[in-house]
Amino acid sequence: MTDIDILVSEVGPRDGLQSIDRIMPTAAKKAWITAEAAAGLREIEVGSFVPAKLLPQLADTAEIVAHARTIPGLTVAVLVPNAKGAAAAIAAGAHKITLPLSVSETHSLANLRRTHAQVLAEAKTIADMIRALPEGERPHFEGSLSTVFGCTLEGAIPDAQIARLAEGLMAAGCDEVGLSDTTGYADPSAVKRLIALVKRAAGDDALTGIHLHNTRGLGLANALMALECGLTTLDSSLGGLGGCPFAPGASGNIVTEDLCFMLAAMGLRTGIDLDALVAVRSILADALPGEPLFGFLPDAGLPLGWRQSA
Repeated sequence: MTDIDILVSEVGPRDGLQSIDRIMPTAAKKAWITAEAAAGLREIEVGSFVPAKLLPQLADTAEIVAHARTIPGLTVAVLVPNAKGAAAAIAAGAHKITLPLSVSETHSLANLRRTHAQVLAEAKTIADMIRALPEGERPHFEGSLSTVFGCTLEGAIPDAQIARLAEGLMAAGCDEVGLSDTTGYADPSAVKRLIALVKRAAGDDALTGIHLHNTRGLGLANALMALECGLTTLDSSLGGLGGCPFAPGASGNIVTEDLCFMLAAMGLRTGIDLDALVAVRSILADALPGEPLFGFLPDAGLPLGWRQSA
C-alpha cells in the first residue's frame, strides 16, 4: 500500500450477491470484477466456497476466482466456512481467505453449525494447510470476528469472550483478525472501544480491517471512526448491494461509491477513479434489473469544480 493510504475491499460479489435471491450470470460477474479493477480497486472478495445447494448465487466461485486471477495487481479474496472450503479456495488460487468466527456461539451454531472450539480447530487446520504450501503460494489468512458488535440471538457479547476468540484465532495461525458488524449494531463509540479491545488482545498489527453495514445509517460514521483508530482496510459493496433483513428497504453494506468519495474528499489516496467506479453500476443494473442500488454520490454527482487528488 505504498501508493495508497486506504485499501477499499469490494465485497459485493460475495456479501452482496449472497443476500439477494436472484442469481447474477457468471459473465456479468466477470464484467463487474474486471470493470471495478480497471477503476482502481485493489482487492475484491469474489465469492465464497460453500455448498451450491446453500448459496446457489455463488456456485461459480471457482470460475470467478480463475477469471479474477488474470487481472494484474488484483488481490482475489474469498470467504470460506471451514477447512473443506479453504482447500477448494487454495486449489482455485485465491490470494486471501477469510474464515468467519461468530463471537456469539449461538449464531455460530446457527450459521456454521460449529462451536467456538470447533471453528478454532478449523482455523488451525487451514493455517497448517497454508503453511504446507511453498512460501510464494500461500494465501493470506484472515479470521473475521463476526457479530462482534452484538448478536440478534444473544445481544451484547462479553468483552472477555471477544478478546479470548481474537487471541485464539491468532494462536491458531491466522495472519490477522478482522471485525465484522454482521447485524448492523455498531456505532462510532463501539467501533473505537472494540478496536482498542482487540488490538490489546491480538496485537496492534493483527487488526487492520473492518466490515461495516449501514443498517441503521451509521456506516460511514463508523468507517470514519475506524480510520481515526488506525485501521487501513474498509469493506464495502458497489451500490450497497445486498438487502438487510433488520431494516427493510435499506442498504446492508456500506456503498463503495459513497465511501470512496468520502475518502477522496478527505485527501486520502485509494487509487480509485470515482467516475469510472460509478460507471460500473450499469453492469449491475443490466444484470439485476429491478434490484435496488443505493448511494448518494451516483444520484447527486460530484460537487461543482471538485477535483480528485492524484
